[in-house]
Amino acid sequence: MSGRETPLGPRALDKVVASAADAVADIADGSSIAVGGFGLSGIPWFLIDALLAQGASDLAVISNNCGVDGAGLGLLLEARRIRRVVASYVGENKEFGRQYLAGEVEVELTPQGTLAERLRAGGAGIGAFFTPTGVGTMVAEGGLPWRYDGHGGVAVVSPPKEVRTFRGREMVLEEAIVADVALVRAALADRHGNCVFHAAARNFNPAAAMSGRLTIVEAERVVDAGAIEPDDVHLPGVFVQRVVELTPDQAARKQIEKLTTTPRPGEER
Repeated sequence: MSGRETPLGPRALDKVVASAADAVADIADGSSIAVGGFGLSGIPWFLIDALLAQGASDLAVISNNCGVDGAGLGLLLEARRIRRVVASYVGENKEFGRQYLAGEVEVELTPQGTLAERLRAGGAGIGAFFTPTGVGTMVAEGGLPWRYDGHGGVAVVSPPKEVRTFRGREMVLEEAIVADVALVRAALADRHGNCVFHAAARNFNPAAAMSGRLTIVEAERVVDAGAIEPDDVHLPGVFVQRVVELTPDQAARKQIEKLTTTPRPGEER
């Protein structure tokens, strides 16, 4: 064949975009967005910053938590750009807790493992699944406060869910999550979108990425297709539509919530 590119050739599969701003430019108001990370570990810092600058609002966010005050998804909360959060805990974010109790944001608290599986199931084409987690609690029976009324009362509560018995054990039905957009961070990606995550950053990132109809990855390093061994791929490129390559300075940004160290021998505690 000649050097001319075919429609299915390398250029057609090159998913690298020029910038984070370009990658999030078409995210619309009211979108549902799955975001990788755990606390601040492995969050897509620059995609979140770009979304903040882009201006989309009325967002429904699905994430393990909602960042911290002044960082990560906490920035979107502070800017009043999030209307609903599906998360496993309120965490270290005081503004998140304040908005929730004040009735300014709706929160669907979900057991952590259940949340991860709801995201993974959405990407795998599974509509729902049964799990024993939450049976006998308000997770299954309903009544969890999703939104407060701002005056100490509850305005919206969770509905009851179907419970069935399998092999003598009760299990509750949980629906899969398919998000309009997923924002994740990878340590390494190739130009076709195959991704590798480093250590603890491989938390909610693969599951969040799978759940998105449009998945955008910010990668600390981008290599040519074929440079990643197939057995080393954590997230296949079929789940990824856009890749943003970070600069070395951006890749080095890895803030954590709290620094706790063990004293060296002889040091005072």
